Amino acid sequence: MMDTTQTAETFSDTLLGFTLPGRNARGRVVRMEDVLEQVLSAHDYPAPITHLLGEALVLGALMGGLLKGETAQLTLQAQTQGGIVKLLVCDYRDGALRGYVDFDGERLATLGANPGLAALFGEGYLAITFETESLQRYQGIVPLEGDSLAQACESYFSQSEQIPTLIRVASRAGAGGRMAAGMLIQHLPDGEEGRERLHVRLDHPDWEHVAVIAGTISHDELLDPALSLEAIAWRLFHEEEEVRVQPGTVLSRGCRCSAAHYETIIARFPPDEQEEMRGPDGTISVDCAFCSRSFALAI
Repeated sequence: MMDTTQTAETFSDTLLGFTLPGRNARGRVVRMEDVLEQVLSAHDYPAPITHLLGEALVLGALMGGLLKGETAQLTLQAQTQGGIVKLLVCDYRDGALRGYVDFDGERLATLGANPGLAALFGEGYLAITFETESLQRYQGIVPLEGDSLAQACESYFSQSEQIPTLIRVASRAGAGGRMAAGMLIQHLPDGEEGRERLHVRLDHPDWEHVAVIAGTISHDELLDPALSLEAIAWRLFHEEEEVRVQPGTVLSRGCRCSAAHYETIIARFPPDEQEEMRGPDGTISVDCAFCSRSFALAI
């Protein structure tokens, strides 16, 4: 049985939540089109970087969507030691997404069309930070190993949160534009005591069942613009007693840069350091890496 409070189906640029009460599981599913294009268009990224950042933005939405509160924020930050990708960062706050990648273009050009994670990052790590509405911060750091950022995020939940998690991400670029989509599903605490939480839930038959079913989702299904997000959840779990779908959060490009914001930051520097920052015209120039906007601050 599908239980939904929505009258219209959801197709893109919205995050949809769902739960399986009978299996103690929760999930998130998302598909991005316009928002993805807006974030990526801030820089002239080559194809491997747009693919990487698209995956990071999907992960940011899926994981950030687990938080409650308008000011709660998730941040993903990947750094390397000598890697082609020097820095990847994206964050999510109440549906607002932003992301940026700093990379060595010359070295990237020497790779093929679809370089793997190891080729891009070398020895790197992924820091995942959850900040709650009450300003509590939780951070986990996992090595960038495996084939994708999604695998690193699964490792985070397994190692740091001890929550069995399955994540699938898909993306494509074509004549119709770029699209990225993904699904996250987790097993919730079931109240068993006397054993390690992870061990209890990894060998729990409910999780084994959910993971097997969720793992059948295909890239084509995630990226099918005619298939609603509700239909994805229902197609996977229609045999369950109940699938509860929660109204989703509308996504947007969320760069929070402004002249007032940067003026506040610059004001924290001593006057002599502010003077060193000034250009010939007397203003202090600041560039936003996320959206490529420039600000001339007359302070």
